[in-house]
Amino acid sequence: MSANAVAVKVPAGVEKSIVKFVADHGDSATAVLQYVGKEGVRITLVGADGILGDRVVASMDIAKAIVERVNGLAETEHWDRELVSKASPEPGHWKKMAAWVAHQTKFPKARNWKLVERL
Repeated sequence: MSANAVAVKVPAGVEKSIVKFVADHGDSATAVLQYVGKEGVRITLVGADGILGDRVVASMDIAKAIVERVNGLAETEHWDRELVSKASPEPGHWKKMAAWVAHQTKFPKARNWKLVERL
């Protein structure tokens, strides 16, 4: 463990959930760290079995400290062909990500519908 991992306060709940994710999905995972504006950094996880997970933390220092502290977790800076082809969302993931929209049966007409009809 590096000095950086000790100096940064890592949220216990986030660390615990990532440790559980790694254990549940093949004892290893890859973390893609991505800034998401004021919210901080999104840690997108791809388990050894390809299942996706994610958590958001306040800073890149916290995200990197988590990667250092969790056994079996490796970091990458970007999505490459190999990682993308490995990722396999679990059943129901799309509905979960779509939130309330996933349960809609009627959608409002697009605001630019007049423009689209002219094309």
